Amino acid sequence: MKRTWTIIGVGDVPGSFQWYQALFGQPATPPAHDYFGQILDSDGTVLLCLHAWGAHEHPSLMSPDRGTPGNGLLLFFRVDDFDSALQRARSLVTRLEEEPHVNPNTQTKEFSLRDPDGYYVTISALSAA
Repeated sequence: MKRTWTIIGVGDVPGSFQWYQALFGQPATPPAHDYFGQILDSDGTVLLCLHAWGAHEHPSLMSPDRGTPGNGLLLFFRVDDFDSALQRARSLVTRLEEEPHVNPNTQTKEFSLRDPDGYYVTISALSAA
């Protein structure tokens, strides 16, 4: 396997799409559909897929009422523009879940926040601090 496509259920695909583009410092573009969108890196790599709850017959994406969105899931993104990502993140939320710190295991700076659907998102620097 070379790549994975992480797909999360969201309540508002266009809104979440815009939120993640802002977090990653990407130009605002609409998702391909109102029920599904792919956040892509500049080289076309899929970073994250957003799927509307109940839009299709996917058993785990039928309804957020069948479980807590994000329970058991950590969205972990490594970025090459950590300081800019931190600044963008602070403009998107009222508070961070974890303030910037150095992870003792990876020796990289990281911080965490919640997305509009409550998913826990960690942003990590690409290289060690």
